[in-house]
Amino acid sequence: MSKKKTLEDIFNDDEFGILDSKPKKSNVKSEDERLIELFQEINVFFEKNNREPEATNVTEFKLLSRLKALRNDASKIETLKQYDIHNLLNTKEEIKSVADIIKDDDLGILDTEEALSIFKIKHVPSITERAETDFVARRKPMKDEEFALYEDKFKQVQKELREGKRKLVNFNYESLKTNEYYINNGILLYLESIEWEKRIQEFDSGVHNRPDGRTVTIFENGTKSNMMFQSLYKVLHYNGQMVTNPDSEIEKELFNNANAVNEEDIETGWVYVLKSKSTHDKISTIINLYKIGYSTVPVPERIKNASKEPTYLMADVDIVASYKTYNLNAQKFEHLIHRFFAEVCLNIDINDEKGNRITPREWFVVPLPIINKVIGLILNGDIVNVRYDAKQEALIEISKE
Repeated sequence: MSKKKTLEDIFNDDEFGILDSKPKKSNVKSEDERLIELFQEINVFFEKNNREPEATNVTEFKLLSRLKALRNDASKIETLKQYDIHNLLNTKEEIKSVADIIKDDDLGILDTEEALSIFKIKHVPSITERAETDFVARRKPMKDEEFALYEDKFKQVQKELREGKRKLVNFNYESLKTNEYYINNGILLYLESIEWEKRIQEFDSGVHNRPDGRTVTIFENGTKSNMMFQSLYKVLHYNGQMVTNPDSEIEKELFNNANAVNEEDIETGWVYVLKSKSTHDKISTIINLYKIGYSTVPVPERIKNASKEPTYLMADVDIVASYKTYNLNAQKFEHLIHRFFAEVCLNIDINDEKGNRITPREWFVVPLPIINKVIGLILNGDIVNVRYDAKQEALIEISKE
């Protein structure tokens, strides 16, 4: 037996591997492993609930906050790309204002219905109402050939907005119709169709039998959604506007149909003029304050709950005048009147029964004889030749030069 001279000789002669040592495996997870594990929790939530987490409870709010943080970190997005099986990281909204910051703190990225506060989550009245809606239904990218059918029209609408041929007007419930364009958070959208169904909906204020159904809504960024009609309404009601049709088209339609009433004609609605019974000093002291609007149901039925609706200044109203319309879009008729009297639109904030602040946009400070005359001018087509001078409270002929 030869004598071992060095440690190296001893190790080299260890034929049974007695002196071999294996590195101890660490139980500490790497940063990437921990990151993936945290993201998988969000994936599991989405698969279980078929939606993103919302600010409805502490558990969901933690997942929501984590998802927002990941969306804002490019390096983490890159690491998680292969695990993002539900495309959860591919949605990031640009923050342009303080309102956006507040909204971004309190809501899911795709849910922009109400501005909530993260410090008052349990007191937010919209949470229970929103639970039945699915505005969080994900917008799906459209194939190029499918979106091509809409892209040129979106560009044309944007061009007409820049040229003043179309305008952005305040949104109301009756404005939400198919084949119309709307703006939400700076994004142009097109409501293509609605599959109506009846649904009983329960709210804190009571049970309402409101029509609802799946929509086909196209967005100018090449995405498509089948969100519910009431979800789309809530989103636009909170932060949306309606895009008018080109003025020339509206006027041409009205002028062509205004005087063509016969037994086969269809009654399309009522344009009405109302006066408020409010005893509030800021309202009752205004002379010549009238609401000009339209309704697809008889006016007495439309105003029966006026005292509970901000659009009627939370007070009962008197019907001053109403005009039955045939063969024409009463909403477009109303739009022309509102555009004509835009300079004298009442600017006041009203709080509803839940304390939500709303600014009605259908009240105008203008003498009743002027209102009646303008309605007549719209019907006969002569409205294009006059304008309203608020200082003189008179109609002024427009120079044709």
